[in-house]
Amino acid sequence: MCVVSDRNDIDSENDASWSWFFVQLREAYGERSNMCVVSDRNESIIKAVTKVYKNVPHYACMWHLWCNVEKKFRKASKELSPVFYTMAKTCSKVEFDRLMDTAEKVDVGVKEYLELAGYDKWSRCYAETHRGWAMTSNIAESINVALVSPRELPIFNFLEEVRLMFGRWNHDNKHEAACTFTPLIGKFQKILIENEAMSTQMRVVPSTEYIYNVTDDGRSFVRKSLVADGYCSDLYKPKTVLKIYEIPIYPLPDVAEWVIPEYIMYDEVRPPKFKRPPGRPKNKPRSKTKRELLGLKGKHTCSTCGVAGHNRRSCRNRPQEV
Repeated sequence: MCVVSDRNDIDSENDASWSWFFVQLREAYGERSNMCVVSDRNESIIKAVTKVYKNVPHYACMWHLWCNVEKKFRKASKELSPVFYTMAKTCSKVEFDRLMDTAEKVDVGVKEYLELAGYDKWSRCYAETHRGWAMTSNIAESINVALVSPRELPIFNFLEEVRLMFGRWNHDNKHEAACTFTPLIGKFQKILIENEAMSTQMRVVPSTEYIYNVTDDGRSFVRKSLVADGYCSDLYKPKTVLKIYEIPIYPLPDVAEWVIPEYIMYDEVRPPKFKRPPGRPKNKPRSKTKRELLGLKGKHTCSTCGVAGHNRRSCRNRPQEV
C-alpha cells in the first residue's frame, strides 16, 4: 500500500503542517505491512515521515526526480529520458545495471546524481517494499487538478465536494471491477496482451517441464514457467479491486438534520500559526559581481590589462612581440 503525498495537500509547506497531516493519517489508517510513502522529496515531508512513520520506507516520485535531472543536465536529459524510466520500472537488477552503464556513457554526472538520490528511493528493483505501479505522486496531482474550482468555496462546501468526488470514484471503480471478466483489470490486461504479442518474437527452448531458455534480441534468459498468470500480482485482479472499494462512501442528509455533539458545536477553531503569503515567493536579491563591488558597473574593462576605458583590440599595454 502506497501513501502518495503532494505539497498542495495542505495549506503551507512547513514541518508543523506536514507533521499534523501524517499524525492524522496514522490515527485514521494506522501502520500496515508493505506500506510506503511516495512524495516529491520535500524536506518537510521527509522530516514528518521519519518522525511519524519510523518503520515505513519513503520513496521518491520518479517524475519529480527526473524533472530535477532535466534542469541540471539539459543536454543529456532528452537522450536519457527513456533510459531512466525503463530503469525505474524494471524488476531486474541486471537490466538496471545495464541501463545505468548506458547513462554513464552519455553523461557520468547523471549517474552520480541518481546514485546520490539513492537507487532504492526511485527504482522498483532496489525498493524494500513491492511498489507495484505506484512510482509517482500523480494521483495527488490529479486530485489537486480535480479540486481547482472547489478550492474557492468555503471549507464546509469544499469538504462536501471532496466527499462527493470520492464517492463517485469509489462507485465507478467498483462497478468497473464487477463488470470485468478478464484475468486482470483495465490497463493491466492491455499490458498483458501487448507483452503476449511481443513474446511471439522470442525463441523459447524447453529444458525441463518447468524450465525454459528464452532468447530475445540476442540476449538469453532462464524462466521457470511460461504461464502468464503466474507473473501477474493479485493486486491487479478484479477480485482485489472489489475488496478495495467494497466499503461505500455513504451520502449525508441535509445539514439541518445533523446531530452534532456539543463539544464539537462549541469548539473554537483557530487559524494555523504559520501561513504562506499569497502569490509567488519573492526571489532572493541578486549577488553583486566583483566589478559592481569595485564600483565599475557600466564601465568596460580590457580583458588583457584590466584597465577601464578600452578593450583588448585597442589595448596599448599588452606585451609587444619581439
